[in-house]
Amino acid sequence: MKNTWWKALAVLILTYVILQGLLGVVPRQPILNESIRNVYFHVPLWFGMIILLLTSAIYSIRYLRSGRFDDDLVAVEFANTAILFGVLGCATGALWANFTWGEPWPNDPKLNSVAVGMLMYLAYLILRGSFDDEQRRARISAVYNIFAFAVFIPLIFIVPRLTDSLHPGNGGNPAFGKYDMDNHMRMVFYPAIIGFTLLGVWITELRVRLRRLKAALEE
Repeated sequence: MKNTWWKALAVLILTYVILQGLLGVVPRQPILNESIRNVYFHVPLWFGMIILLLTSAIYSIRYLRSGRFDDDLVAVEFANTAILFGVLGCATGALWANFTWGEPWPNDPKLNSVAVGMLMYLAYLILRGSFDDEQRRARISAVYNIFAFAVFIPLIFIVPRLTDSLHPGNGGNPAFGKYDMDNHMRMVFYPAIIGFTLLGVWITELRVRLRRLKAALEE
């Protein structure tokens, strides 16, 4: 039980977040209206994605230092889960944008930067499939993974702030603050970040275990 408590915690938190997200009281803001509930899902998914990508990059660094193929395996599975979170984040964001901005994907620097970042990580998966030699694949993809993360962070956090943007917190557009999110919403929002991150780690753990079992059977 001591090794699974965090999984039970993830289930409890996400159950709480989903119930509050669908049924909880939210502030009535102009334009946003009921769509502000998406802040419990869209934003935590992106926070979770960034944490997973950081963990993936750390394991790639570990591989380059140790040469252990298991570190490379963990790195790619964290990246896989992060890409899944990124796709879900884009989907929830497009739904939100359609209600607040009038179209699911407007020509916005934040959204365009996100699209470029996601394509970079899809290229990472394609790159891994282009090598037959296991050691060469692991080494080159580890270097690419570290480079991709180093580019991804300024791409989505710095570049959109240099120009006008519809997205909150970018290009002079104020971020969500005390007038948008009250204390009740914060009591759901912050646990949501923890819950979705734990879910991502859980998914990654299952995929890593399956990969290890497959490798053991092949040997």
